[in-house]
Amino acid sequence: MRRAAALLLGLSLLWPAAPASAADRAPAGRAPTGWASAGPGTTGGAGGRTWTVDTRAELKAALANDGEPTAPKLIRVVGDIDGHESENGSLLGEQDHAPGYDLGRYMSCFGEDGASWSDTRFGHCKQQRQLRQTGSNKEKAQIQLTVPSNTTLVGAGRDARLLGVFLTVNTGSNIIVRNLHLEAPVDHFTGWSPDDGARGSWNARFDAMTVITGRNIWIDRCTFTDGRFPDRAAPLGFHGERVQRHDGLLDIEDGSDFVTVSDSRFEDHDKAILIGSGDGRGDRDRGHLKVTFARNLFSDIVQRAPRVRFGQVHVVNNVHRGRAPLYALGVGVESAIFSERNVFRYPGGGPSLAVAAYGGAEFRDTGSWFNGRPARLNAVASALGLGSDVGWDPADVYHHRALTSPAAIERYVLRHAGAGRPHGRP
Repeated sequence: MRRAAALLLGLSLLWPAAPASAADRAPAGRAPTGWASAGPGTTGGAGGRTWTVDTRAELKAALANDGEPTAPKLIRVVGDIDGHESENGSLLGEQDHAPGYDLGRYMSCFGEDGASWSDTRFGHCKQQRQLRQTGSNKEKAQIQLTVPSNTTLVGAGRDARLLGVFLTVNTGSNIIVRNLHLEAPVDHFTGWSPDDGARGSWNARFDAMTVITGRNIWIDRCTFTDGRFPDRAAPLGFHGERVQRHDGLLDIEDGSDFVTVSDSRFEDHDKAILIGSGDGRGDRDRGHLKVTFARNLFSDIVQRAPRVRFGQVHVVNNVHRGRAPLYALGVGVESAIFSERNVFRYPGGGPSLAVAAYGGAEFRDTGSWFNGRPARLNAVASALGLGSDVGWDPADVYHHRALTSPAAIERYVLRHAGAGRPHGRP
């Protein structure tokens, strides 16, 4: 029905701008706290053209902005937009991208224990290898949508969702993403790497959102989740374990800077947030990756909430809860994490679940709690061989006001964090 209406309007993808609802507009005067306020600040598409979209094709056209992609613009997302939606409105799947690809046949070419690939193990192996590669590239071209500079991308109302969209920022700056449910893409062509880890590992390709060489980015009041396709529903792979079809929820890499993630939810996922391109990418990341995480909820996250390399990262007033993780905060190479008044609730676990060392040397916490008691995370970090001199203090860089009791933090985060929830003022 909506597509027919669009055709009758001459295929115009610009709807008349409707008044913003309380859910998708920011309160008067609201601006990002933390690193996104640094430098020129982050205002998104303020003062620019307004688009309202409800299909993938419309969203893609709005991002292009009639040939002026970096001109200021506000894009309002209505309802569901599926990254697999074709131009005619049908949904594309694995066989549309690579007819004849079969996960079971692909796995068979590694042998029963998944130890090594051979093109000659079976007659179909070379074909399956080629189909997997071709299908992966076609799926990427289909689901990837890139947000250009000077854009505000906001969900209209309480139920705007990007389903299976690989949302990216690539060298863009001054961008706001707000009030959206982002369901992580399912990689139909995830690859098995026999030499990754002790018994091999699946490596999916797509995040819900990736920021590459972006500057002044504000991600606010969003919900990141696996949604309809949780890991527990994935097919069985090698060693009786589930195939990993998801990558991260949010990755920030390649020298990105001045990013704030606030009042958002990260739910039911394995490797949630990675900051930094790799241990050997200091040439790109050293001196950058300045990121603030403020008042977010991490619920049933297994690891990387976040894991950091190189960056000066401030994590303040976040709530971590649910099933006991492998770890919450990952201290990677040359990272400088300043943790401030965070709440960790993992029944039956201990504070060691909050911090893990992955090649880093320093970590500092002030005032966090674990299961209602002082977490003493600096002592946990010291037992891991980490010092507490991270070399910076957020108070010396930007103004922020942290909530000071675990009850106040939990009350605020559980009420306000995530898409479609009421605004709050901490």
